[in-house]
Amino acid sequence: MTKTLAQLRTQIDAADRELLALLNRRAALANEVGEIKRGEGSPVFRPEREAEVIHGLQTVNPGPLKARNVASIWREIMSACRALEAPQRVAYLGPAGTFSEEAALRFFGTSIEHIRCGNFDEVFHATAAGTADFGVVPVENSTEGVVARSLDLFLNSPLHIVGETSLLVRHNLLRQSNSIEGIEVVLAHPQALAQCQDWLSTHLPDAERRAVSSNAEGARLAATHPAWAGIASERAGSEFGLHIVAHAIQDDAFNRTRFAVICLPQTLQAPQASGQDCVSLIVSVPNRPGAVHDLLVPLKTHGVSMTRFESRPARSGQWEYYFYVDIQGHPSQPHVAAALRDLQGLCAFYKVLGTYPVGD
Repeated sequence: MTKTLAQLRTQIDAADRELLALLNRRAALANEVGEIKRGEGSPVFRPEREAEVIHGLQTVNPGPLKARNVASIWREIMSACRALEAPQRVAYLGPAGTFSEEAALRFFGTSIEHIRCGNFDEVFHATAAGTADFGVVPVENSTEGVVARSLDLFLNSPLHIVGETSLLVRHNLLRQSNSIEGIEVVLAHPQALAQCQDWLSTHLPDAERRAVSSNAEGARLAATHPAWAGIASERAGSEFGLHIVAHAIQDDAFNRTRFAVICLPQTLQAPQASGQDCVSLIVSVPNRPGAVHDLLVPLKTHGVSMTRFESRPARSGQWEYYFYVDIQGHPSQPHVAAALRDLQGLCAFYKVLGTYPVGD
């Protein structure tokens, strides 16, 4: 017999009450775990453990919920349970409505203490000083490549990477009025301006492109002047009461930005192996023929895959470079440990930036 709408709603209400009881039961168990952790002095947040839980649930999920929805739901559940022990203080590029904020919420869930910073330097400083437990910074964009300032800050920082996440970045043109006419200035972070340059050249060729500290800051400024527009997320548009006068104006429809989650080693040591891990390094080699080629030999010899290789000037005035390298695997794996050991022996400078589960 076909159920009526009233009957279905009654069943949903009953299921919701069951879910609430189970969630509170889980929270009580999480509190007990927290007490044990406090006694042991172990960290509240274990990214590899949370990744393991989510992956395990996705594996046994019978549907109809999709795997990505399972991940989102359980990330929020774990975030709320974590907050019962201690809310995570997370620093990122502000103000409210930035893609960095979206990345922080995607990784940690919404039950965090927000520390909004004016630039990437402040994110690193707040995290290194202990004002924040963790920081979230962009490191790479699929259209414009590496975020140079973030990579440069890693060089002399005591912070290491313990996690990553990536976002499909959709840039929107935001304005006080719901029209593209009469826009004189477009404000956004330099990366966003670069990612939208073809669209801007076609549709707003005469508008000034003005770089600001973040896309959300551009949206905030656009809310103060009728002839200004910002490039930012829908979240920023809602935050500052702006119209979206053009959706998804990025030149690459699949534009993604990768974010690193950083902290002091005493806040969280390198996560244990999850089965899907990455090691990030900074290295330099003596300035001699074949030195860069030699860097690749230990990886090939031990069967380790490299997923990123970027160069940045060493700023020594001698045309020397640092190389930022990502490899697949975890140092607890013998072949990875052997490759890293041999690689270090070839380097004039060698620094492990972090070992962490690969993000989704």
